[in-house]
Amino acid sequence: MRSQEQGARLRGWADTAYYSNLPSAVASFLYKTLVITELEVRKLRHDSTDLFTRAIQPALWLLVFGQVFTRTRAIPTGNLRYLDFMAPGILSQSVLFISIFYGLSIIWERDLGVVHKFLASPTPRTALVLGKALSAGVRGLAQAVIIYALSLALGVAIDWSPLSLAGVLLVVVLGAGSFSVLSLVIACLVKTRERFMGIGQMITMPLFFASNAIYPVSMMPGWLQVIAHVNPLTYEVDALRTLMLDASPSTYGIGLDMGVLLAALTVLTAVAAKLYPSVVV
Repeated sequence: MRSQEQGARLRGWADTAYYSNLPSAVASFLYKTLVITELEVRKLRHDSTDLFTRAIQPALWLLVFGQVFTRTRAIPTGNLRYLDFMAPGILSQSVLFISIFYGLSIIWERDLGVVHKFLASPTPRTALVLGKALSAGVRGLAQAVIIYALSLALGVAIDWSPLSLAGVLLVVVLGAGSFSVLSLVIACLVKTRERFMGIGQMITMPLFFASNAIYPVSMMPGWLQVIAHVNPLTYEVDALRTLMLDASPSTYGIGLDMGVLLAALTVLTAVAAKLYPSVVV
């Protein structure tokens, strides 16, 4: 009887110690995550030309493709001009193209021995992955500034309310984080730059065209609609279109859009954290 009481008392002390240390553990995890983010963002500060070169393709989509199809009115977009309908999709495309090749940095870091140093540190694998995902989000925000400037110049009816702008920033970070972590998973699996580039190029355009970025899902054949509904990019575009434009109701609901992106980021982060140590093999 006494041993049972002592066991219960010890468990109580352990529970108390666990919950008393929980805030400091969370703070430590967040600090380590932000340190990794700062290290990655520092690379961007030393070489910012990459952001502008990657903005050329989205700019061409808006300036050429968007202008032409706005005049032809070949794609039904309801009360929206096609250029307005397309602008959030091009922002999502820009974020996707930046994020999907983010895993290439892991392969470079492995070859340079940087990954070994990270793995030898007390930083949790999840913090390493989330830190890189947040840095991809920072790159995505830079692309959002460029797309907003182009949209303003082209007369897109943008909603400039602070709440909408904050929502766009959140969606961009979630979208960039999700696809950058997917990129990390691919990099951990293939382990070579050549294979990674091939797979990255193979999945980028299908993700883009199997979404509602440049045409409504209702225009797609049935089998493609099924793919579009399980494609996280579809929900990212829907959220951006609702938040960016003055008069664009959400197809799926902002709550579902955010939930899908957050779920994708959570699941992919768990997978990437599990695979991350294998990148050194």
